[in-house]
Amino acid sequence: MTRPWWLSLLLLTFPAVLRASTDLAKNKMKVLRKLKTISTSNANVKQCLWFALQEYNKESEDKYVFLVAKIQHAQLQVTDRLEYLIDVKIARSNCRKPLNNNENCVIQENSKLDKKVNCSFLVGALPWNGEFTVMDRECEDA
Repeated sequence: MTRPWWLSLLLLTFPAVLRASTDLAKNKMKVLRKLKTISTSNANVKQCLWFALQEYNKESEDKYVFLVAKIQHAQLQVTDRLEYLIDVKIARSNCRKPLNNNENCVIQENSKLDKKVNCSFLVGALPWNGEFTVMDRECEDA
């Protein structure tokens, strides 16, 4: 007794479909705790913001270093890591790149170089391992 050709094709493609659907499930982040507002003075928030700003300054084509002017809001979500969503206003400082650690940088105010930017940084952190990743960043001139 012979099998119809389409049944053989169906039997061959079925394992591939199963494998693809399980791979998608593995890649989906399981949220253990949804976004919750936390204190902007939280030590991990400050550490994540420091990291995010270092990355921002590396990628920015501006000749000056940007500093935090004001942390506006912070939220925490728990997945396979701690994810911090931080809304912040940053501003151009008087320090040129590359930053010398001995410099005392202050925000430029009341000058032609005054520039402020509102940013939202999503930082994935495993702070106990010292691991930080900027997962997303949205910035616009203030």
